[in-house]
Amino acid sequence: MFARDRDLLVLEPSLVRDIGWVGQRLVQGTGSIAGTTLTMTSQDVGFDDAGVDSGGVVVVGGVVYEVVAQLSASTLTISRMRGADDGAVLTPSPVTGVGVEVPTFLPQLAMVHGQVLRMLGIDPDEAAGVGVVSESSIVNPGSFVLLEALGTLHLVFAAASALASEGSPAAFKMGMYRERFAAERGRVSARIDTDGDGVADATRRPSVVQLVRA
Repeated sequence: MFARDRDLLVLEPSLVRDIGWVGQRLVQGTGSIAGTTLTMTSQDVGFDDAGVDSGGVVVVGGVVYEVVAQLSASTLTISRMRGADDGAVLTPSPVTGVGVEVPTFLPQLAMVHGQVLRMLGIDPDEAAGVGVVSESSIVNPGSFVLLEALGTLHLVFAAASALASEGSPAAFKMGMYRERFAAERGRVSARIDTDGDGVADATRRPSVVQLVRA
């Protein structure tokens, strides 16, 4: 994926609080924060088994933090939400023995990721190889983080609005993110390395795609 859960929260800080039920929960338990380290004292699934790693988010005592690194099955390096994923780690508030949850919108991210690749004329299921243009052929994947995040938020709010009235906040945001996705799609382009030498020698723009209510 180009985008991760932290990229969704940068755009929608209250996403987990407001419609977290649209997503999934990877880990639940109890833990404490000391410095930038979250240590679990009890948990239903290990961070390693759940695939929790950098780019994810974790809710500790009701506060959302981003995951900087997985240190072990029961410890993470975490930070307050940063403007960029390579920014300096921002130390969280210390707490002891509070509830911890790791939410994710990974299935929706994966769906939009596949759509974005297909818009670029890339089959997400085709393995990289000589003469094959695959995801690894894109030399500027960071340019597609915002596009993928906007498309994912459209899907998430579309699911939430299906159970709400036509004029609900979720319905409004569904439409807003659809429009922002379309605008961003017209702005970005992929630099493609077609011959495997590590240097871009082609440019592709995403083709038209229509996002619809899920």
